[in-house]
Amino acid sequence: MKGPAIFLAQFVGDKAPFNSLAAISRWAGDLGYKGIQVPTWESSLIDLSLAADSKDYCDELKGICAEGGVEITELSTHLQGQLVAVHPAYDQQFDGFAPEQVRGNPAARMDWAIQQLLLAAKASQNLGLNAHATFSGALLWHTMYPWPQRPEGLVETGFRELAARWLPILNAFDDAGVDVCYEIHPGEDLHDGASFERFLEATGNHARCNILYDPSHFLLQQLDYIQFIDLYHERIKMFHVKDAEFNPNGRSGVYGGYQSWQDRPGRFRSLGDGQVDFSRIFSQFARYGYEGWAVLEWECCLKHPEDGAREGVEFINRHIIRPSDKAFDDFAGTGSDEASNRRILGLA
Repeated sequence: MKGPAIFLAQFVGDKAPFNSLAAISRWAGDLGYKGIQVPTWESSLIDLSLAADSKDYCDELKGICAEGGVEITELSTHLQGQLVAVHPAYDQQFDGFAPEQVRGNPAARMDWAIQQLLLAAKASQNLGLNAHATFSGALLWHTMYPWPQRPEGLVETGFRELAARWLPILNAFDDAGVDVCYEIHPGEDLHDGASFERFLEATGNHARCNILYDPSHFLLQQLDYIQFIDLYHERIKMFHVKDAEFNPNGRSGVYGGYQSWQDRPGRFRSLGDGQVDFSRIFSQFARYGYEGWAVLEWECCLKHPEDGAREGVEFINRHIIRPSDKAFDDFAGTGSDEASNRRILGLA
C-alpha cells in the first residue's frame, strides 16, 4: 500500500495555498503527504482537455507536483460521472455540476459529461496513472425505498441503461490501461455490494469496472465493511480513508430525518474521531495485497479541514502495514520432503 495521499476536492479555494497546483502541492508535501488525488473539474489545478491532448503538459504537471514533494495518485471525475445518469427529479440540483452552456438541457449535459470521462481516460494515460475515481450516477435512486412497490423488471431496465451509457467509457479506459473505480456511495445506483454486482453483470463483467472503497458510506448504511473487502477485494483498486459515526436515537436513524449533518445520527468525522475500525481495514488490505494508495478524504461535520488534513498524515502512516516477507515461526522450521512428511504421518 502507498500513502499517505489526500483528495484535494474539499480543500481547493481562491486563497493561497489552495488556489494553484504548485501551492497546494507544497502545502500537502509539507504536511507529509506523498500523493494528491486531483479533482478534474477544478481548472486551477488541471486543464483536462490539454492533459488529454498533451503528454508534455502532463509531464509539466508531474514536475510541479514533484517540486512540492508529492505525486498525482489518481484523477477524479466525481461530478462529471454523476451527470452520466441523472433522473429528471434531480435535474435542477445537478445542473450546477455542468458548465453554463449545457444547463437546462439534460441530453447536452450528459454528452458533455461523457466527453469529460473520455478526456479523463486519455489524461490518466498521459500521466502514467492506472486508476480513476468517479461516481456512477443514478436512474433508480428515487426507488431505493419503494412505495409503491417497484414494477417487475424496473431494476433490470435501469441497470441495462446505466451499463449502456458507461460501456463506451469503460472501453476507452481499457484502451488507456486505466481502471474505472466507482465510489460506492448513497445517492448513486452503485451504493452497496449488491448494486455493484448488478452493474458489473450488466457490463458483461467488464475488467475495468472496479471499486473505490470508502468505509464511511458503509458504516452509515450499517453494512459490514470488513466482509465487503473479503467479497470484493479483487475489484477494489482505490481507497478513501474517511471516518464516520452512527448514533441512532428515538427521533431518527439511517435516513437522518432531513436534519443537518451535525444533527443527524450518521455523520462524517475526521480520522480517528469516528467509529470506523481502520486497524481491521488496513489488516484486510495487507492480507489481500492491496497495492493502491491510501487517500485521505476529509468531510468532517465538526473539525476544521486543515486540522483534519494535518492529523490525517500521522493517522494513515500509523495504520499502513508493511507485509512481512517471512512467517513468524520460520526459525522453528526443520525442513521437509515427501519422505519425511510420510514418516510424520506414520506412512513410512
